Amino acid sequence: MSRSTLGELATFMTSKNAGPFLVTIDVVFASRESYEHVRDAGVLTAERVAALYKRDVSDVVGIYYFDPANAMKVTMRRSIPSGSPGDTDVYGAQQHVPLMNYPVVFTATDEAANT
Repeated sequence: MSRSTLGELATFMTSKNAGPFLVTIDVVFASRESYEHVRDAGVLTAERVAALYKRDVSDVVGIYYFDPANAMKVTMRRSIPSGSPGDTDVYGAQQHVPLMNYPVVFTATDEAANT
């Protein structure tokens, strides 16, 4: 069994506003195998994302996978609309960090299937 973080499996991760009320996090994976593992093993669920960001599961709008680019997108409601008093990240540019540190475990079976 081996363990990596989502950030270690990604070529890059970024976050940005999707309008004033939503933030979206993009993850582009370095390999097809890592992407398929995260997608197929259900590594990320709305419940896990909500727990990671200390939010209600209803705030997770969706988790989307885009096979041609080995990429995924997580969209969540912002806790404070962009630019409102108390907003500490007007552009939503630093919201990917908790997801970047999320652990992904590969079992021996996963690793054997990728060789």
